[in-house]
Amino acid sequence: MSKNMRFVPIKTDDQLDLQAIHRVRDWLIARRTAVINQLRAFLLERGMVFAKTPAKLRIAMPEILENAENNLTPWMRNLLELLWDEWKMVEQQIGVLSHELERIADADAGCSRIQQTPGIGQVVATAIVAAIGNGAAFRKGREFDAWLGLVPRQYSTGGKARLLGISKRGNTYLRKILVHGARAAVLRIKRDQASIGAWMDALERRAHRNVLIVAFANKLARIAWAVLSSGEPYRPCTSAAIPG
Repeated sequence: MSKNMRFVPIKTDDQLDLQAIHRVRDWLIARRTAVINQLRAFLLERGMVFAKTPAKLRIAMPEILENAENNLTPWMRNLLELLWDEWKMVEQQIGVLSHELERIADADAGCSRIQQTPGIGQVVATAIVAAIGNGAAFRKGREFDAWLGLVPRQYSTGGKARLLGISKRGNTYLRKILVHGARAAVLRIKRDQASIGAWMDALERRAHRNVLIVAFANKLARIAWAVLSSGEPYRPCTSAAIPG
């Protein structure tokens, strides 16, 4: 066994429960997407086209089911009602779990501290704490983002090194929601007012926006580790220079 291998410590019962909430919520979201896709496919076969956003279909479904003149067969109407009922049930279940994550995020000191970071909301904060606790398993923020698979892979030939895509090792779910959080922050942050704005502008001038988003997700991971491991609050003035 390599001495360089690093393992996250055994999780507490609270961490395991929190991780389970995330897993079930993520599964329910995937199930909701599958139901929406099936509804849209059935309606498309009947010549009814809707925007891909769930909100548009959610508004339209009651009218579709109540309209007796849309030439739906009794069987198809029953199937659509079944899927519509499942959609509403899954939405309610997602809402219950999301509310619980919000409650935990507000009550947990570590979650509260890392939520001060732009791009880290209640869902991301609780997922990070569920995965690494106080971050003690990692000596540096760089080790944490390597564990997440947020560091670039390298390929060397002829004495030249090329950076490829991110390694995508480690915790797939946590990496996914960190990237989602980074994407939202990249679009929302007022760069002329944020300490990290100059770094974001400089990177976006020479790279695709997706590269900026992943690089920012990498920074978020390091910031979260630094805040959790130090016990100190997030300091925006030092966000461009992340420890580790």
